[in-house]
Amino acid sequence: MSNEYKHVLVAVDLTKDSHLVLERALPIAKRNGAKISIIHTLEPLGFAYGGDIPMDLTSIQDQLDSHARERLGEIASPHDIAAEDQYVVVGMPDSEIHRFAAEHDVDLIVVGSHGRHGFALLLGSTSTGVLHGAQCDVLAVRVGADDSEE
Repeated sequence: MSNEYKHVLVAVDLTKDSHLVLERALPIAKRNGAKISIIHTLEPLGFAYGGDIPMDLTSIQDQLDSHARERLGEIASPHDIAAEDQYVVVGMPDSEIHRFAAEHDVDLIVVGSHGRHGFALLLGSTSTGVLHGAQCDVLAVRVGADDSEE
C-alpha cells in the first residue's frame, strides 16, 4: 500500500461540480489511507462591494457563512466526511487554501478547474492561484461544460 499522501484537502465552490471534485479525491485518499478534509472559501463582502459602503455587512456575512456550511455538509456528509473535517473560511480563496494546507500538513490539494482559454484564462481562476502558490501537490479536476468554444 502506498502512503504517498497523508492528508488530502478538497477545495470546492459549492456548485454541482463540487461532487465531481470530491469523487475524484476520495479514491486517492482511500488508496493512501489519508485523512480527507473539505474546504470552501467565502470572499469577504468588503472585497465584493468595496470598502466605502457605510453599512454593517456582518449579518449578511453570517448568513452567507451559515448557508455555505449547510451546503458543504450536503456535499460532504454522503461521503462520511465528519463535520470537524468540513471548513468554511473567509478570505481570498487561493491564499486561504494555501494557509490551511500549511497549517494542517496537507500534502495534496484537489480543486476543480473549468479549463478556461483565451481571455478568461488571463483573468485567472482559483485553481490557477492554488496551483502556483502551493507547497504541495495539486490535482486540478476538469469540471463544467466548455460552452465557450464553438
